[in-house]
Amino acid sequence: MELDVLNAVLKPKSIAVIGASATPGKIGYTVVDNLVTSQYEGAVYPINPGASEILGFKAYPSILEVPGEVDMAVFTIPAKLVLNAIEECGKKGVKGLVVITSGFGEVGKTDLEREMVEIAHRYGMRILGPNIVGVLSNSMKMNASFAPTLPLPGKGALVSQSGALLIAIDMSTFTRRVGFDKLVSIGNMSDIEFADLIEWFDQDDDTTSISLYIEGLKNGRKFMEVSQKATKPIIALKSGVSAHGAAAAASHTGSLAGAAKVYGAAFEQAGVIQASDLNNLFDRSLALSLQPPMNGENLLIITNGGGVGVLATDAAERYGIPLKFAPEDVQAELKKHMPEFGSAKNPADLTGQASAEWYENSVRNSFAHPWVDGLTVLYCEVAVTDPMDVAVGIKRAIDESGVKGKPLTVSFVGGEKTEAAMQWLVEQGIPAYDDPDSAVNAMAALREYALMREHDATFTKADTSSAKEKAMKIIAAARADGRDALTEIEAKKVFEAYGLPVPKCDLAATEAEAIQMANTIGYPIVMKIVSPEILHKSDAGGVKVNIKNAEECRQAFNTIMENARNYNPAANLHGVVIQEMAPWGTEVILGSINDPTFGPTVMFGLGGIFVEVLKDVTFRVAPISEKRANVMVNEIKSAPILKGVRGEEPKDRAALAKTIANYSNMVFDLIDEVSESDANPVIVYEEGQGVSVVDARMILKK
Repeated sequence: MELDVLNAVLKPKSIAVIGASATPGKIGYTVVDNLVTSQYEGAVYPINPGASEILGFKAYPSILEVPGEVDMAVFTIPAKLVLNAIEECGKKGVKGLVVITSGFGEVGKTDLEREMVEIAHRYGMRILGPNIVGVLSNSMKMNASFAPTLPLPGKGALVSQSGALLIAIDMSTFTRRVGFDKLVSIGNMSDIEFADLIEWFDQDDDTTSISLYIEGLKNGRKFMEVSQKATKPIIALKSGVSAHGAAAAASHTGSLAGAAKVYGAAFEQAGVIQASDLNNLFDRSLALSLQPPMNGENLLIITNGGGVGVLATDAAERYGIPLKFAPEDVQAELKKHMPEFGSAKNPADLTGQASAEWYENSVRNSFAHPWVDGLTVLYCEVAVTDPMDVAVGIKRAIDESGVKGKPLTVSFVGGEKTEAAMQWLVEQGIPAYDDPDSAVNAMAALREYALMREHDATFTKADTSSAKEKAMKIIAAARADGRDALTEIEAKKVFEAYGLPVPKCDLAATEAEAIQMANTIGYPIVMKIVSPEILHKSDAGGVKVNIKNAEECRQAFNTIMENARNYNPAANLHGVVIQEMAPWGTEVILGSINDPTFGPTVMFGLGGIFVEVLKDVTFRVAPISEKRANVMVNEIKSAPILKGVRGEEPKDRAALAKTIANYSNMVFDLIDEVSESDANPVIVYEEGQGVSVVDARMILKK
């Protein structure tokens, strides 16, 4: 989207209010009144055929009658009148439309919403909404909404899909001491979506961070690509993660995937910081809008109370930045500003006797030390010091340290005086919180942002044109046969085309063929039923392992076929797979689904109980590089098993990462053909010995 079109919505020089009213209580009145109250400096044109003047502004019967140019039109008229008004806006040359009006897609009238967008696009206009509160901007002195007031001024921008929540956030900015320059209600996202606003805010001089309340995304990949390119921190609170719709149960992946896991993976890949709840969104937005990232892992905590120091220590470990003891020279300097019974290790406890001067000197010297990557200062209100004196000392120490590229967060615990001191600190650009957990969590967000900036590109795709050609021929043959699933043999041929290591195998239709193939492959072997109607072979008694000779092969073939007929008399039995038996190793699972928001995704986890019971799995949006695949391997809770524990040798994680990356290329290539797939189990051997994809399943799109 052209940025000048969004300028018309977020920095308009003139605004028409279509449906403006002279009657207090009506939204058309409130929008005009808010523009007056916020002291908007551009031209305001109320549009109402039944009025000549509204709140001191000349009113016009139609936007076509307005003498000057109009950048933005705000709609407060009924839905049935919107289409005609949009047509008139197009003829007038309006650039941006803010449609507050409800009654479109949210109530099932998607055709009306689509037609609205088509008319707007015909004239080169773009639409924010419908079904929104409006747009608020402190830097523009513009409250073009029916929210009560502009938010507390700040450096962040916030976009909300919920209008009611936006109004609540607007009012909460004053009680929470978290300011925003802009609040934008995005509503139905008929046209302008999150990605468009992220692009615009990333180039806006008045914005230092971008906060999002997301209920759903229309184009998940566009969101990821734009977010990954952004130079400013993005913080997202995603609601509605308790269910992800009806997932097909034909594969393990379908039952394990969920909105929380897939969105979480997409946010991580896109470099978006997640917030756990609304309070956390405020806390993290404040820190990321005011402070630089934490470009190292050494956090120092300075406190005057052991209790809050312990709470902060626990929080640091919980949020991924566990404390280390400070170096001797740092401790020596800190000891100069505490009594003998104080502790300089980390947290540095200045004790309850700490004066504002002790705080100031401790902060100044430690903040400038090369070992310290981030500093959190805690203060419990005591009689011997005034909270404002401590706050002023902290600010002066930071300024005099001369350090610009390190983050600082603060927590003051106490009464009204501490509240005033924290408010002052925020006004000075230092994020301050009323509990140590929030201050440390905010620092963790700054650390997460630094780590995300080090990641490689969002999507990394190898040249797989030859593999895709082979796969499409196999899929076409299956479709010609009237099937919506590949057989195991077919799936393994697709896997093999994409460089996934599969064991030697063949399909036997008769007992004699089974013995001949087994003799060629070599014992021991595994034998498995092949039938489009029997996806879970073990449930049907269709798997036999460790077959050591021809007689066992003959018996196993007949038993498998009989079990399959009994399990599903109507099943089409293609025969039995004769496969070399892979040596023992560590079992893992790979899987994929086509997520409705982000498209093909890849799942990884350890096999057996870890996936069936513990659901210890992780997801990424495909395709991914080997580097990102390696991150997947290391982030599951059971990762130490792959690294080697209790005398076990380390497993071949490099080969596993390569297999995951190749698998991701495959599921991305076959997005239009395959709905879900599993490689389960995949056997991982010791370092340098590779992996083996023992079983394969692919479900085709119907």
